[in-house]
Amino acid sequence: MPEDDADVDLLEDTWAREVPHALFTRLRREDPVHWHEVPGRHAGFHAVTRHADVKAVSRDPELWSTELGSFMIRDQDPEALGSLRLVLLGMDAPRHSRYRALVSAGFTPRVVRGLAVRIRERALALVERAVTPGREMDFVDEVASWLPIQTICEMVGVPQEDERLIYDWSNRMAGSQDPELSAGKHDSDLAAAEIYAYCAELSALRRARPRQDILSTLVHAEVDGDRLTPDEINMFFVLLCVAGNETTRNLLSHTLLALIEHPAARAELAAAPDDEALWTSATEEFLRWGGSIHNFRRTATRDTTLRGRHIAEGQKVVTYYTSANRDEEVFADPFVFDVRRTPNEHLTFGGGGPHFCLGAGLARTQIKTLVRELLRRHPDVALTGEVRRLRSDFINGVKYLPVRFG
Repeated sequence: MPEDDADVDLLEDTWAREVPHALFTRLRREDPVHWHEVPGRHAGFHAVTRHADVKAVSRDPELWSTELGSFMIRDQDPEALGSLRLVLLGMDAPRHSRYRALVSAGFTPRVVRGLAVRIRERALALVERAVTPGREMDFVDEVASWLPIQTICEMVGVPQEDERLIYDWSNRMAGSQDPELSAGKHDSDLAAAEIYAYCAELSALRRARPRQDILSTLVHAEVDGDRLTPDEINMFFVLLCVAGNETTRNLLSHTLLALIEHPAARAELAAAPDDEALWTSATEEFLRWGGSIHNFRRTATRDTTLRGRHIAEGQKVVTYYTSANRDEEVFADPFVFDVRRTPNEHLTFGGGGPHFCLGAGLARTQIKTLVRELLRRHPDVALTGEVRRLRSDFINGVKYLPVRFG
C-alpha cells in the first residue's frame, strides 16, 4: 500500500493542475487496485492502474457492468442515470449490441476512407487561415477545436452556419466540472437538452428528405427488422457531438504540446512528411502520450477479486487509460516520447471489448492529417505562455495553449 493514502487524489482538482503520472507510477508498483475514497454522498471506487487489468475489466462486460452505475465516477440521480443509459457508452448487452450494430454503419473503414479527402481539404484550409508566422495564437480555440467539429457536423449533416452552436453546447457539456466553461451540472444538462431538441428537428427533416449523411443513415437504419427509436437517435447525436469533438480536439492539443517539448521528434517528422510508416507509428505515439479520456467506470455485478483485491457486488471500479499507457510491464521507457515506437499497444481508445471506441479510425485520420499538414508548412513552433488544463476527472482537456509558429 502507498505510505500515505491521503495524497492519493484522482478527482477533478488534481487533473486541473497536471496529469498525476508520478502517483500512477507508485500505484502500479504498490497498489494497482487501490481503494479511493470519495467525499460526500458518493461511494468510493477501486482505481485500476495496470494495463493488463484495464484490459481484463474492459473485456468482461458480464462481470463489469456499465449500465448498473454509468461510466462516470460519481453516482448519478435516477433521472440522470436513465439518460446516460440511452447513450452507447452507458449500455450493456443486449441493448448495447443492438444499438452498436445499428449505428456502426456510419463509421466503417469505407466511410472513413471516403472522408479522408475532405478531412485533408479542411485541414489545409484551417492551417492556411489560422496560422500566421510570428503571431501568438491560442491553438485550442483557433485550430484544434475546428477540424473535429467541422468533420462531425459534415458527417451528421449540420449546416455550416450552426457549427458554432454545436461547439458551444459541446463545451458546456464537457466542461461541467470546470466553472470557466460551464455553470455546473444544470448548465451541462441544459446544453444536452438543447442539442437533443436540435437533433429532433434535424431528424424529422432527414426522415422526409434523406441525404448522404450519418443522420439519414441512422434514421433509416435497420438490422433484422429493428430500427432506432427517436430518443435513441437524439441521444446518439448528443454523444457524437461531444465525444467526436472533445476527444479529437484534446488529442490534437496534447500532440502539439508534446512536439513543442520534443523538438528532435518534431524536426524528424517535419523532414519526412511523406514517410507513411513514420507517420503511422508517430500517430500511435501521439495517442498513447496524450489520450483524451482519463478513465472509464464500471460496476461489479457480483463479488469477485482483481489482482488479489476483494471487490464486492455493486462496488465501482475505474480503469485508468492514462496509467495503463505508461505501464512499465508493457512499454519500454514509457516516459520517452518515441515517434518510432513499435509495437504500441496503447489503450487510448479503450481496453478492447464492446466499448472500444467506434470513432477510432476517424480520430486517427484527423490527427495524422492535421499535424502532418501543420508541420509540412510550419515546422517551428514555441510555447508563449502558461497552458491551462480542464478541471475534469474524466476528460484530459486543454483549455488554452498559447503558441507562436515561426
